Amino acid sequence: MSKRKKHGYAECLKFMHMIEDGRSIHSIRMEYGINENRLHVLWGRYQLEGQAGLLKKKNINADFALKKTIVLDVEENHLTLHAASLKYGASSQRISVWLKMYREHGWTAFEVVKKRGRPPGMGRPRKNSKPLTELERLRKENMELKTENALLKKVRALVEERNARLREIGQGPSKN
Repeated sequence: MSKRKKHGYAECLKFMHMIEDGRSIHSIRMEYGINENRLHVLWGRYQLEGQAGLLKKKNINADFALKKTIVLDVEENHLTLHAASLKYGASSQRISVWLKMYREHGWTAFEVVKKRGRPPGMGRPRKNSKPLTELERLRKENMELKTENALLKKVRALVEERNARLREIGQGPSKN
């Protein structure tokens, strides 16, 4: 499987000039390894907006109303993903995800908004938290000592196990 190649502005502009000169999108795809659907989208944007259509667009923040408008337009007017992408500025991949969500779960799928980012309480504890009481401090210290003691016991058991294996094969344990 080949690594996905990114094509910059200059290369995309070269592809558009090739299409203008009569080359087929399929032949450009075969020669340069660019996705055919991407070429169709770029060609449509190039025809509508000129060279500015080839620049990376800022991501749109699609709310429920916009998603509903796009999905209804695609469903009722049999708009292609490519045409909807050009019309609304959303990527065809994102529109296909919205269509799948709508077809499987209806409009309720768009009302559920997943919270992004790290859930609260997952970071490191804050250093400037309220000071511990004497009892809490002693309990914490006791827990740390128990953990350290368990770790040392485990290390001692592993060292003894290794030494026993070495004695079985006739070698002495190391002195360090």
